[in-house]
Amino acid sequence: MSDAVLILGAGGFIGRHLAESLASDGRRVIAATRRPEGFANPLIANVVSAFSTRNDFAELLEDCTHIIHAASSSTPGSSATQPQLDGNLRTTLALIEALQKFPSRRLLFLSSGGTLYGDREKPVIESDQLLPRSYHGAGKAASEHFIHAWTSQYDGTAIVLRPSNVYGPGQVARAGFGIIPAAFDCALNRTTLTIWGDGASVRDYLYIDDLLHACRLALVKSIGTGTHTFNVANGEPITLNALLDNIDAITGTPVPRSYNAMRSSDIRSISLDISAARDSMDWRPTTPLATGLERTWRWHAMQARE
Repeated sequence: MSDAVLILGAGGFIGRHLAESLASDGRRVIAATRRPEGFANPLIANVVSAFSTRNDFAELLEDCTHIIHAASSSTPGSSATQPQLDGNLRTTLALIEALQKFPSRRLLFLSSGGTLYGDREKPVIESDQLLPRSYHGAGKAASEHFIHAWTSQYDGTAIVLRPSNVYGPGQVARAGFGIIPAAFDCALNRTTLTIWGDGASVRDYLYIDDLLHACRLALVKSIGTGTHTFNVANGEPITLNALLDNIDAITGTPVPRSYNAMRSSDIRSISLDISAARDSMDWRPTTPLATGLERTWRWHAMQARE
């Protein structure tokens, strides 16, 4: 067994950042994806599979000490009418079944702080009741429960991070995947941005580097067996309209907005209390929203010029 880190969903925005960041530290990374992906760092080995059965994981778990589960094929909007087993929960269940033979492996699961708790007026803590309104959030909650059952039965160790809305360089505009890249894309192409609701909904936006720091700490933290859950957020909740006003000021190109009726799966207000992550992992976000937006815009603008 080597000290490699297995990353599920390594071809996605967060997964790719994780793979490149850990490899730059000299860690060997097994980048698990459903389609072939290119990685420049020779310490990153790409493994392609459907990852739907325990056999898909058996050899990989022999060769790693840590697993980061960052794979997901849905968003709250995309899952509004279709609960997804394939690509989401099936992968988690297959991994957990395989982990029964490898209880010493540490699992880091990236859940969702923005979809699990439902509408809340006050910052939520990890022990608050989970009230997901979307099938995407329900799938994350189910995964957390299955992970807890694994650690309880097999004396395993898992850290669950519940991040707020993650953004940053490298996140391309995709329908339903992130309002920030969508807004920057509209600014570059001078198109109209579609908004669900009146823009008064409140969210927190976490810069990718701050999430990476939380993941690094989770991999090395001295912690007992069982499941340990932490909210990770920026701590600057903001309305969607105010966020878009800031983006307009940064780009210098006010984006036209088209407001549509709020969807039944949408959350009006959610913010996260990050005291547990601060106290247990000594983790704090260090990137103000304005700074993160400026860095992200520079990346989008550079990509448009290339």
